[in-house]
Amino acid sequence: MPQVAITARTQILSDGVLGPAPRGQRLEVVVVEGPDMGRLATLEKKVSIVVGCEPGCELLLTDDRVSRRHVRLELRDDGVVEVEDLGSRNGTMLEGARVQRAEARAGATLKVGKTFLRLLAGSERVAIAPSQSRRFGELVAESLAMREVFAVLERVAESDVTILLEGETGVGKELAARAIHAAGDRRDKPFVAIDCSALPEHLVESELFGHVRGAFTGATDARKGAFLHAHGGTLFLDELATMPSAVQVRLLRVLEERKVRAVGSDVEKRVDVRVIAASRESLALRVAEGTFRADLLYRLGVVTVPIPPLRVRREDVIPMLSAMLVARGKEWPSETWPRSATERLLAHDWPGNARELRNVLDRALALAPHAKTFEELPLRVGPTTESTALSVRSDLPFSEAKQAVIDAFERAYLADVLARTHGNLSEAARQMGLDRKHLRDLCTKHGLRD
Repeated sequence: MPQVAITARTQILSDGVLGPAPRGQRLEVVVVEGPDMGRLATLEKKVSIVVGCEPGCELLLTDDRVSRRHVRLELRDDGVVEVEDLGSRNGTMLEGARVQRAEARAGATLKVGKTFLRLLAGSERVAIAPSQSRRFGELVAESLAMREVFAVLERVAESDVTILLEGETGVGKELAARAIHAAGDRRDKPFVAIDCSALPEHLVESELFGHVRGAFTGATDARKGAFLHAHGGTLFLDELATMPSAVQVRLLRVLEERKVRAVGSDVEKRVDVRVIAASRESLALRVAEGTFRADLLYRLGVVTVPIPPLRVRREDVIPMLSAMLVARGKEWPSETWPRSATERLLAHDWPGNARELRNVLDRALALAPHAKTFEELPLRVGPTTESTALSVRSDLPFSEAKQAVIDAFERAYLADVLARTHGNLSEAARQMGLDRKHLRDLCTKHGLRD
């Protein structure tokens, strides 16, 4: 049966636009999400395959929402794939629409049950040898998986090709984008980052493209958008999956024509910007669900680079933590760390990825500002990482036990905010709603400042 697991090797996905497979070329039907992620089957010309959970299907799935014989696929001579639902219980979705019979093209995404299938031409997957470097910008790694990512990023940095970075929250997508910018010819020009999920829907257009005075209520002054601010440099668009549909249309037009028109204006301005997009969700799956435009995905994802989570590359935890310590002026080689500490670090799943690792370190440094060795750092890894448990001393008089809890709370709370604001007292005071002098006195009381 033609089913093999996709290797962990990073691949450039050069989708271009939806279209028929080149003549004489096969297609691969790849499970990109679902219980059988990584399985694939090959589509030959004029040979049909059946996807389902019945033994004997060319693409056998274990998804309990997939019928025994769910859907038939056949690649015609003209490179178009015929899709026929075989009376499945839960139906077949093509680019967000339920279909009985339909035509699909290379790059299309199908959904059967809880499983997403992608039609890929063989030329769309280009293997890249792992980089010999253990660092790319601020990204540090020892694992093969990340060094394969580095190899792709090193290559694309040399061009102006549009890039889509995919990965969980905290894996370092913005760090990767900044490293690409710094390694390219635009390094001396602006790098502008926009988090689309942090913007109210009615302000996304204004933030990206700018607005003229009086364009809407509250627009008392004209404003340049992110595209104009990034002119000559790089624009990083994070959390792209949250972008409203109307803005997706405008973004596609800007990418194709390289012209920006501010909200409320009739004048278009030419822009020279490299766009790097990022999403923690698979945009291909959002296309399949009908919430993201397929044409915008193929325009943005000329090169798609998935960044693996930290839990599948735990060998990177110690090198990353070492690099973070060096950046904070702590020259403590990992060879000197207690074995119990490294084992605890490697055993943790790191659901928050690199961001969680950085927060754990910053909190420990804030709690022990005078630590001379790694062993003295109070690293809290696991369930207590995000909220420090306060113990109650019932062996003390009530007033003393109460004061001990208050002191523990103050110290933990202050340390957390100082870690988040990188020791900036003014910003910490603003976030906490305290007078800066009072905050400084509290930090001195708890030994968090010299």
